[in-house]
Amino acid sequence: MATSVLKKKRERGFLDGHFLIAMPGMLDKNFERSVVYICAHSEDGAMGFIINRSQPMNFMDVLLHLQLVAEDEAIRMPDGTVDFPIRAGGPCESGRGFVLHSDDYSSESSIPVSDDISLTATLDIVRAISRGEGPRRGLLMLGYAGWGAGQLENEIAANGWLTCPASEDLIFDTTVEDKYDRALALMGVTPAMLSMEAGHA
Repeated sequence: MATSVLKKKRERGFLDGHFLIAMPGMLDKNFERSVVYICAHSEDGAMGFIINRSQPMNFMDVLLHLQLVAEDEAIRMPDGTVDFPIRAGGPCESGRGFVLHSDDYSSESSIPVSDDISLTATLDIVRAISRGEGPRRGLLMLGYAGWGAGQLENEIAANGWLTCPASEDLIFDTTVEDKYDRALALMGVTPAMLSMEAGHA
């Protein structure tokens, strides 16, 4: 799903580079109080990443799992590498990793998502990060959020999501706990202002 939507990413869809902010009435527990950054949106579907869900592991755990380093190499990791942020990116393919990052890093497999943000889903970027040669800003996402053709549009029409242009600072900010409230604040909205039902004139 992710690969097919991204491969067809030629022109930007109207939700590319936007946040989806879950409404209080969101029934799917996978997305309760979630902020999703949309990377690709077209008539074929959409994919993105939840940016405000912590993952109970660190970057060293990932390197060890992938057998890219040995345990005794942890002390020789460049500053900041062990603390490279990891998020639970969504319920689809939760064992698969993607790095959402600033555009100062690029490889043959990197896909531009916006003017300033790219996505790389190959081990080369993980190796680069482990050597201290990765992007200036980034998040390692395990899993992604995906929608089939027309599905996301229907959810928005049913008052499941608010949408607004994304903030790069909010995407890469490492403080997760209040990110939902701060995403709403981009729209001048507080949780108390949100209704669980769409208003009708």
